[in-house]
Amino acid sequence: MEFKELKKFFEEHDNYLILTHKSPDGDTLGSGFALCGVLRDMGKKANVVNNENLPVRYNFLYDGYYVQEFEIETVVAVDIADEKLLGSRLAKYEGKIDLCIDHHISNTHYAKELVLDAKASAAALVLFEFFKSQGIAISDQQARCLYTGIATDTGCFKYENTTPKAHMAAAELMQYNINFSQINRKMFDIKSKQRLKVEEMMISEMEYYFDDRCSMICLTSQMMQESGAEPAEFDGLASIPLTVEGVVIGITIKQRHENVFKLSVRTTEEMDASTFCCKFGGGGHIRAAGCEIEGTLEEVKQKVIAAVGEALEESAR
Repeated sequence: MEFKELKKFFEEHDNYLILTHKSPDGDTLGSGFALCGVLRDMGKKANVVNNENLPVRYNFLYDGYYVQEFEIETVVAVDIADEKLLGSRLAKYEGKIDLCIDHHISNTHYAKELVLDAKASAAALVLFEFFKSQGIAISDQQARCLYTGIATDTGCFKYENTTPKAHMAAAELMQYNINFSQINRKMFDIKSKQRLKVEEMMISEMEYYFDDRCSMICLTSQMMQESGAEPAEFDGLASIPLTVEGVVIGITIKQRHENVFKLSVRTTEEMDASTFCCKFGGGGHIRAAGCEIEGTLEEVKQKVIAAVGEALEESAR
């Protein structure tokens, strides 16, 4: 769907439910609340939902937001490559999504209509370019949401997916009253004492494989409970394993339920994280991807280690 068609879609529909993915990040939430605000400014009714309670660190994204009462007519997904990422609470909308706005090359084309730019650094960048190209005005709050989405998905503009378009969009958004330095500090610098303890625990538990080219951290439910940290303190930890010199693939294995583990994979230019996670039914970006694997922790680790070995052999060819 082209941007002109997307504008017509929004004009012709109403009563929007905007879905964001489980384990929410700045891009899915920033995109969701920015779109919600714009739709409300157009005179439409719209709400944003997520599978879980939103992390406190993102509360500035929904400043002034309130839930509207209406019968849902149009379901929109933002930054969601696969319906599996909706989570159990939103699983009832599988097969009922009217529109998806995304930037993941691994998108499974599950929605009736799709706006996809796999070259975009973030879903928020897709929305920014849509609003700009169609002459749709945005508020300071909506600009704040879009900037956060772009900044978080590019790792404060240091990841390989950062493009000139991302920088130019950020430059334009910085002209709004968004306090970008505060956003960046909140997203990338400030850590609670609990968070620092969690990171200390992770570093002490890190394992290395294949001549230290792979680093892996396993977080079991018991470890997380014994840490005394809030669940939100375990979000956004996936980049830690890749910070070790010489590591080309960093993996975080986090227990979600009994015999169900979430993998968060980060790679350097030597490996494709999305291709790796696709082997387990997941996906994402070239340098950042994820999936879920069932089994005991040891079974999951053995599967992952074997897959890493195969991936390293393939990358060496």
